[in-house]
Amino acid sequence: MKIQTSAASGLACAGLLVLALAASPAQAGMQWKWRDANGATQYSDRPPPPGTPDSAILARPTPSSARQVRVVEPASAASGAAGNAPAAAKTADPELEVRRKKSEEERVARQKVEEEKQAKVRADNCERARGYERSLKDGMRIARTNEKGEREILDDKARSEELQRTQETIQSNCGK
Repeated sequence: MKIQTSAASGLACAGLLVLALAASPAQAGMQWKWRDANGATQYSDRPPPPGTPDSAILARPTPSSARQVRVVEPASAASGAAGNAPAAAKTADPELEVRRKKSEEERVARQKVEEEKQAKVRADNCERARGYERSLKDGMRIARTNEKGEREILDDKARSEELQRTQETIQSNCGK
């Protein structure tokens, strides 16, 4: 059996589509209608792209038919504003509030552990840099290995450059 498509059947499908759209007036009321840069009429449930002039916007959704959107902040962002939240919102779900508090306490504990770890690393770097500074100032002979694997003895210029870098390290790690 051969099925033929014709302009009449295409129009019938288009008619059904129009009928279906007319059957849902709530959806139709929430549509944006505007003319794009090419002059074609566009329909969408979202506003036209930025830069579309107001004169090109043919229809906007009415406030009564617009959907109510509630913005929900993530727990980490909401925790900063928790003190300003109404009491009813705090007690709405006590289990959620307990989990949020526990999560915040864990985050603070992890942050504290990380800060202590970094403070220990800085203290260790400070101690090492101060010892190296003493060696540089004492005039002891200091050798280092170059990129070829050869030992070189620091001359006065290299010693003063090394002393300056060491003092910068002391300032950044020792806080003085």
